[in-house]
Amino acid sequence: MDKPVTPRAAAPGPRRRDRHGRGMRGPIAPPQVPLAASRAEAFADLVQDSVERLERRWPQLADIDFLVLEVPRLDGPGQALNDEAVPLGGTISAREGRPARVVVYRRPVEIRTKGRDERAALVHEVVVEQVAELLGLTPETVDPRYGED
Repeated sequence: MDKPVTPRAAAPGPRRRDRHGRGMRGPIAPPQVPLAASRAEAFADLVQDSVERLERRWPQLADIDFLVLEVPRLDGPGQALNDEAVPLGGTISAREGRPARVVVYRRPVEIRTKGRDERAALVHEVVVEQVAELLGLTPETVDPRYGED
C-alpha cells in the first residue's frame, strides 16, 4: 500500500508571489498622488487653496483659524435643522486666548455639488462669505470676483 503524500509546509515569512506567479499586488496609486487622498483630505485642500488665495489680499487672515467639519452641530437637545437652514459654513468670534475661526462643513457642500470644479467654487464662496462676516465687510470687498461664474 502507498504512503499518503503530505503537502510541504509553507515557508515562513512574507509571500513573494501570488498563485499565478506574477508577484504580490501593490497599492493602486502611490500615496503622493491625488488618487490616494481621501475625500476629507481633498476637501481640506480646497479650503486651504481658497484661504491662500485670499491671504494675498488680506494678510490679517493669518490670525484666523480655518476648520473643516463633517456636518454642523446641533446646539440644543431636540433642535433640528430643516432643509433650507443647513449651513455650509460658520464663524466663531475670537475669545481670550483663542483666535477667530471660520468653519466649512464638508458634507453639506459635497451634497450640493457634482464635480471637483463646482465644489472648489462653492468652497471659495463659503470661505469668502464667512471671512466677510468676520471682518464686517461685504463678500465683494473681500474678493472682487465673488459671485462670478
